[in-house]
Amino acid sequence: MNIHLTKSQIGLDGVPAAETVLSHVDGERGELIIAGEHVGRLAAISSFEGVTARLWNGASKTTLTEANVRSHLGAARERAFARLPDLLPATRGMGIIDGFRAAVAGLRAEPGLEHEATIVGAFPVVAGALVRRAKGLEPVAPDANVSHAADTLRMLHGRAPAAREVTALDAYLVTASDHGMNASTFTARVVASTQADLFAAVTAGYCALTGPLHGGAPEPVLEMLDAIGSRERIQPWVDAALARGERMMGFGHRVYRVRDPRADVLKTAVEALAADGTDLPFAGEVETYIRAALRKKNPERPLETNVEFFTAILLDALAIPRQAFTPIFAVARSAGWTAHAREQQRTGRLIRPSSSYVGAMPEGPEGAKRNPGKSSL
Repeated sequence: MNIHLTKSQIGLDGVPAAETVLSHVDGERGELIIAGEHVGRLAAISSFEGVTARLWNGASKTTLTEANVRSHLGAARERAFARLPDLLPATRGMGIIDGFRAAVAGLRAEPGLEHEATIVGAFPVVAGALVRRAKGLEPVAPDANVSHAADTLRMLHGRAPAAREVTALDAYLVTASDHGMNASTFTARVVASTQADLFAAVTAGYCALTGPLHGGAPEPVLEMLDAIGSRERIQPWVDAALARGERMMGFGHRVYRVRDPRADVLKTAVEALAADGTDLPFAGEVETYIRAALRKKNPERPLETNVEFFTAILLDALAIPRQAFTPIFAVARSAGWTAHAREQQRTGRLIRPSSSYVGAMPEGPEGAKRNPGKSSL
């Protein structure tokens, strides 16, 4: 007898694949908890180093402090910069996204550093080097004495960032550090479940992130805002796009049925940058009108603002090139990937789901006795 699975079952929606202490997503309530704290409060009280310490401690039962992680990541950034001559040749002829993938695949264990620190410390060094190379500029050496967010901006722009720029990027890094069993984290856990090392697991996670349905969404938000162009065009542009059945970029989410809780955290961070010339009123008016239009179109379940909308505005306000959005996302999510991979290695088992076979069966008596489609997810 054939077993017919629903669309959500085929996509594994709601099917637990692991037990974790790292993060929890409640799509119905619009809730994200990272390492025991709501994301909004976490962004207010913690730096990226602080949330990374929480995640690593949860995954490996360690007792790292924020200061410990800051020291480890500073040393790791310096070690990664020293290895750039080995990492960058593999990226020749590639854009920033693909070059980042090739460089990440070349990371290896460093003496005296835990694998987690080696990976998370290397990511902004590689991203900064690739962004500057695209502009014809030399890489900027890291400064181990400043925060991860501050050094990321230094290595991207070749200057000391303003305090409010550091605060904004740090809020983004905290907010994007982990998000339940998303596609890239699941990928990293699958690889880790084979007892492959953290470098293999995180490389696989980044590859999943590059897909447009996952980490590639912020750039189209800016393209949409560019297309709208001005306040007087908001209503006619949005109405015409919805009439054509087009998707509003930055709205709706696979899990959240209400507003994405990360959107408000990043909106607050963008507001703090408004003094630098960010046109938040325009973006805010676009968001307000699209939300109203979507509620009118589908009052039973309107699409709400997701994290990508304000991610795009924040990263653009920090003068980060659009082609670097996915690597900068990876700079944040590397904390979660390394924690989940380590947790999977320590507490999990080999992840090996089944499939529902819907193809042809061989002819003959033996084939007739078979029960195609039997599966357990």
